Amino acid sequence: MNARVPKPVLVTGASGFIGRHLVQRLIERGCRVSCLVRATSRIGELRSAGVQLITGDVTDRAGMGSALEESQAGDVTDRAGIGRALEVSQAGVVFHLAGLVKALRADDFVRVNTGGVESVAGACARRADPPVLVVVSSLSAAGPSAVDRPRVEGDSPTPVSAYGRSKLAGEQAAAKYAAGVPISIVRPPIVFGPGDRGTLQMFRPIARSGFHVVPGRGECRFSLIHVADLVEGLLLVAEKGERLHPSGTPGQGVYFMAAEDSPTYAELGAAMAAALGKKRATVVRVPWPLVRLVGLCGDAMGRIRRRPGWVNSDKIAEALAGSWTCSSVKARTHLGWSPASVLADRLRETAQWYRQAGWL
Repeated sequence: MNARVPKPVLVTGASGFIGRHLVQRLIERGCRVSCLVRATSRIGELRSAGVQLITGDVTDRAGMGSALEESQAGDVTDRAGIGRALEVSQAGVVFHLAGLVKALRADDFVRVNTGGVESVAGACARRADPPVLVVVSSLSAAGPSAVDRPRVEGDSPTPVSAYGRSKLAGEQAAAKYAAGVPISIVRPPIVFGPGDRGTLQMFRPIARSGFHVVPGRGECRFSLIHVADLVEGLLLVAEKGERLHPSGTPGQGVYFMAAEDSPTYAELGAAMAAALGKKRATVVRVPWPLVRLVGLCGDAMGRIRRRPGWVNSDKIAEALAGSWTCSSVKARTHLGWSPASVLADRLRETAQWYRQAGWL
């Protein structure tokens, strides 16, 4: 995506945490950006950015086809605010980020995380000149790792949660169109950074009371990636990434991306405390049976409120499964990708943003 030539790009899930960062980076690079958003999405930031907004739902197959058509049409506005008509083709790249990370029912995961990929990939396949499709999946689709061996792309996937199984099924749905559509899959681990409310749940108790709750004995390790580093990786995958092939070897067209450090949960708490300017975090270890009970309570609260919370049985199933680490060797070798800063600096940047935004 050469910044000198406005490249048409369609982003699903653009109003989400990762999507907002990706859209901003695409604009900085001079791309012509269209965003598929739901009618209920918060789009003020996207509207201010001057992107083309298309209202729709990724699970609507006919609607996805219309979204690709609509992403070609109309005028675009340059950075000086001057409307100018450009002769552009259909979206040259589609970044599919839309998905559910929490849900009250497993069927909801399947409908959006699996059916959405099927819908988007099918719409791309129906184009005369299919765009490059970059599907953002999750490490959860691959499953947990051994403590001393990060997952690599060619490993057989063993998801342990409804969320992970739905993301893997989405990858498999995309693969059905690999013969006609250039498709790549990115499986990020824990993503954090400015605007992330998930990692905020870990920062907040450390900031307020100095306590860091650790499930079990806390020897399991975890991979993380800052959202800015992930976005740069997505752009590289779109430009020169390996693509899925119907008869390819396991892991072909798939990428993991993570920071070099893979801390234990206790070590992560200590790093967050340092990022907040605290000397240490007091670790509170919670036995596994109590962790399961907390997940069940989260389920009950979600049903009462009719909206899922960050703590639920599905997330607890992942927490109990062991380590969640992945290797970025392939991304570094194939794409020349690497994080711009070390994990400690990225955590410090995130903590500073939370404070400036009034979230802590």
